[in-house]
Amino acid sequence: MYINFLLTINCKIFIMAVMYNICLEKITKFEKMDINLNKQVAIVTGSSSGIGKGIAISLAKSGAIVIVNHSSEHSRPEAEETLKTIEENGGEGLIIQCDVSKEDQVLAMFQTTIDKYGTVDILINNAGLQQDAPFVEMTLAQWQKVIDVNLTGQFLCSREAIKEFLKRGMTEKSKALGKIINISSVHETIPWAGHANYASSKGALRMLMQTLAQEYGKQKIRVNNICPGAIQTPINKSAWDNQKSLDALMTLIPYDRIGQPEDIGNLAVFLASDYSDYITGASIYVDGGMTTLESFADNG
Repeated sequence: MYINFLLTINCKIFIMAVMYNICLEKITKFEKMDINLNKQVAIVTGSSSGIGKGIAISLAKSGAIVIVNHSSEHSRPEAEETLKTIEENGGEGLIIQCDVSKEDQVLAMFQTTIDKYGTVDILINNAGLQQDAPFVEMTLAQWQKVIDVNLTGQFLCSREAIKEFLKRGMTEKSKALGKIINISSVHETIPWAGHANYASSKGALRMLMQTLAQEYGKQKIRVNNICPGAIQTPINKSAWDNQKSLDALMTLIPYDRIGQPEDIGNLAVFLASDYSDYITGASIYVDGGMTTLESFADNG
C-alpha cells in the first residue's frame, strides 16, 4: 500500500511538472511575440517616403507582400528606393502609381493588386498632405485638395478593400477577414490654428474609422487609426531642421524626442497581426505624450 501511495504521489508530481513545462513554454512563446504576417498582401498608400515608407518596410520585414503606392511620376524614384530597401531585406513588393483622390485610379490599383497576388489582406491608408493658411485666407482649392486626399482617398480605398475582404472570405492567414489601418494624427482631437482643412480631415477620419469598425465588426473586419505626433519626415521638415525649431517642438513633447517612421511602422505591424485581434474602432496615439498637453506641466 505504501509503495502504491508513493507511486500515486510521484505520478501527480510528474503530471504537475509536465503541465508546468507546457505553461512555461506557452508563456515563453507569448513573450517573444514573433510576428509573421505570412505573405499577407498589404497596400500602403503614400509609401514612397516618410511614415508610409517606414510602415512599408516594417510590414515587409514581418513577412507581408507590400504594394508601394505613390501619387505621381515625381515620386516614383522615392517609391523605387522603398521597394529596393524591401527587396534587399528579403521582402517582396510591387510599385503602383495612384492618386487616391481619383476613383478610377483607386479601382485600377486594387484590380492590379488582385490580378497579381489574388487578394488584399491589409490596407494602410497613409497618403495625406497639408496646404496651410489662416482660415480667412484659405482658398476653396486648398480646402478641397486636403479633404480630397486625406478623407475622400481614405473612403475610396477603404470601400474597395472591404469589398475585396467580403468577396474573398476568411483564410488561414489571419483570424480577421481584413484589416484597415488609417494614419490619422494627434489633430483628430487637438485643434490646430492655421490648419483648419488638415485638422478637419483628421477629425472626420476618426468618425469614418469608428463607423466602419461598427458596421463591419460582425464580419471580422478590423479598422483602427494610428495617430502620430511629431514624426521626423519631409512633410514637417520646418519643425525640426534647425535647433531653434526643434527646441520649440520639444516643449510640446514630454518624452523629449521627435518620433521616427519606424515608431509608426512597429505599431502598424502589431495592428495588422493576430496579436491585436480584439482591437478595433480605436485611435492609438504615438506622440511621445503630446496629447497630455505638455504646456500644462507647470500649472499652465
